[in-house]
Amino acid sequence: MSTFLWVIFPYICLAVFVVGHWWRYRYDKFGWTTRSSQLYESRMLRWGSPLFHFGLLGVVGGHVIGLVIPQSWTEAVGMSETLYHWVAVIGGMISGLMVLAGLVILIYRRRTVGPVFSATTPMDKTMYFFLALVIVLGMWNTIASSIFGLGGSEGHAFNYRESVSLWFRQIFYGQPDPGLMANAPLGFQLHALVAFFLFALWPFTRLVHVFSAPLGYVTRPYIVYRSKDEREGTAVGTRAPKRGWERVQ
Repeated sequence: MSTFLWVIFPYICLAVFVVGHWWRYRYDKFGWTTRSSQLYESRMLRWGSPLFHFGLLGVVGGHVIGLVIPQSWTEAVGMSETLYHWVAVIGGMISGLMVLAGLVILIYRRRTVGPVFSATTPMDKTMYFFLALVIVLGMWNTIASSIFGLGGSEGHAFNYRESVSLWFRQIFYGQPDPGLMANAPLGFQLHALVAFFLFALWPFTRLVHVFSAPLGYVTRPYIVYRSKDEREGTAVGTRAPKRGWERVQ
């Protein structure tokens, strides 16, 4: 079971994540969208969306530092474990509360605004559930471990950078050690499992918009609207039009 949970299951989820995005883009390109509901309601969205998205940037940044960057690297630039601990706690709590508050507003909006609720799909509800669960588990780990010292030795905070972070990086090396996660506190185990399951759901939800960027807007020609021509008394000029500005007959 340990091998399945901490070796096989993560690779299954990552495979679904990669292949699922390829399939979604290949066969459902028009469905690759946020399915925005701003036209239905904007007052609550104006508060919930920025809180959620800007908070999420802080959460992702914290996970990159905590999971991807080895502890020896931060120590090499003069950041002690104590300093890292407090930066992670304060920054993580602020970002986590922003994400949680934004998510609560967005879910409340989606449930109480009729047209938005009607546009909500079963996959949206599943996505919101697991997204909320992974956020709550992450905040619980920060509070329980870093503030109350649960899961650590002799009352000290559990140092996930010596176990969970190593296991996470080993996944991409192709040699994950299941023992590193098997000995981690239950909260960290649940957080990792739910997060990987969310990765597996990702390609089939509106979360695909994370990988969208309007790069084509930089090079595409302007859209020009004209309602009259020379016969109706509006001169169109004699200069040769530039590429993309040709008249539509």
